[in-house]
Amino acid sequence: MTSYDLKQLTPPGLYEIEERLSYQNADDTHLTRLGKRPVLKRNFGLMSMLGFSCTILITWESVTTLFLQNFQNGGPAGSVYGYIFVWFGIAATFVVISELVSMAPTSGGQYHWCSMLAPQSAMKIFSYITGWLTVIGWQATYATVCYLGGNYIETLVTLTNPSYQPKIWRQVLIGYAIALFGFIINIAGGKVLPRFEGAILILHILGFFAILIPMVYMANHNTAEQVFTQFLNEGQWPSQGLSFFVGLIGPVFAFAGGDAAVHLSEEITNATIAVPLSLMLTVLINGTLGFSMLIALLFCVEDIKGALEARVPFLTIFHQATGSVAGTAAAGSIIVAMGSCSSAGMLASTSRQFWSFARDRGIPGWRIWTEVTPRTAIPAYAVTLTTIITCLLSLIGIGSDLAFNDLMSLSTSGLFSSYLVAAGLLLWRRCTGGISGSKSEHTLINTAGAQLVWGPFHVPGVWGIFINTFAVVFMAIAVFFSFWPPMNNVSAESMNYSVVGMGGVILLSLLYYLVRARKVYKGPVVELPIG
Repeated sequence: MTSYDLKQLTPPGLYEIEERLSYQNADDTHLTRLGKRPVLKRNFGLMSMLGFSCTILITWESVTTLFLQNFQNGGPAGSVYGYIFVWFGIAATFVVISELVSMAPTSGGQYHWCSMLAPQSAMKIFSYITGWLTVIGWQATYATVCYLGGNYIETLVTLTNPSYQPKIWRQVLIGYAIALFGFIINIAGGKVLPRFEGAILILHILGFFAILIPMVYMANHNTAEQVFTQFLNEGQWPSQGLSFFVGLIGPVFAFAGGDAAVHLSEEITNATIAVPLSLMLTVLINGTLGFSMLIALLFCVEDIKGALEARVPFLTIFHQATGSVAGTAAAGSIIVAMGSCSSAGMLASTSRQFWSFARDRGIPGWRIWTEVTPRTAIPAYAVTLTTIITCLLSLIGIGSDLAFNDLMSLSTSGLFSSYLVAAGLLLWRRCTGGISGSKSEHTLINTAGAQLVWGPFHVPGVWGIFINTFAVVFMAIAVFFSFWPPMNNVSAESMNYSVVGMGGVILLSLLYYLVRARKVYKGPVVELPIG
């Protein structure tokens, strides 16, 4: 059994025991109205959550790392306009996610929202599939960050020691070390993670200026015409327009994991307001820093061909600008440190989403994964399993050094597919008037079969519909092109196998649904504290 008992209740049953429920703050009371029992400690405040959310995305760091992804398909001009399009699309997506989390701030996130928004007849399957899409996306995202960290460190060693021969197995082992670091931070529990996230937010901001200023000051600059009008089609696609959309995968991944704060909603005070606010500030801060870094790189790159052929183009660009190996190593070390530190937050979000889905019996072995350590209030088994899965996924890299692209695509397709389903259902509900704008007198709200009520963060009227529609269109584009390979002439090695990975996991989850889950998974479980 789990550390707490779960009991299915009808709404009338919950009304009868309402007076017996006593919680210390409004967050716990609101969580109870969603049918969930508070078991995690609320250690996060607004600033620590903002640090958590910003440093999960590490957008400007991702721009330096994924420069090649959107540069070879689109070129300088395609990179600029592609980033702007993605930035606007992500902002609209964050608005939708903020509206949803303001209605139902639970660790489950997307699958809980689908259960409350979908028609009763389709609630179970919508919720179940969305839960697995989120599991796929977050597990791939965390594995990608660890894998990428290993690649970056190997490249830095090569930069400082030209005789060094990089090996994939070493890169994988370095990724394991990054995963272990995140595991230790998470298992420590208490105030360790919130304080840690607040500290690396400082590094996130200062590191940006520490890299940007010397690179821009010392580099020979390209002209505005070269940056804003020059398109490239190195992927050899039939048209420049198609090349542009294929190149979007880079900036889209730079914003992947926007729902990170959502999955810690049960660990932050004033969640219905603080989580939406942290999300919107994150897209503003990180979007601005990321765009600034992109423009700086495009003006500072001297040898485009050399940068495209480099293992980490940013290091080549910075070295060309400064002429200093030591300076380039220091700049690269800042990005490595940020990537390694962000792994701790990613592990927290990934494990909490997994724990929540297991809590609602959507995962095989859910009794084990729902265990919460009494002393630290941490789902230790979920944290441990997530770390093991990341280590196993990293082994793909030993077979192919292009596996990073597949992991990145799987991350994008999984997460954005889950956003897309939830956003589509929200659009349907708001267009049909299915959500109340007034406070509900019912005890149970915003869960499967209960009344839907807007939260404090809400964009009303035609503007809400417009933003919601644009978000759905953007996410459909992002998901569709996440399955495309970077080159038109595809070989067995360069093929994007993310569709195989995603399809395989979905098929296995459906098989589990037919065999077992359809009997135990009823959507979000309504829980009752004993006593």
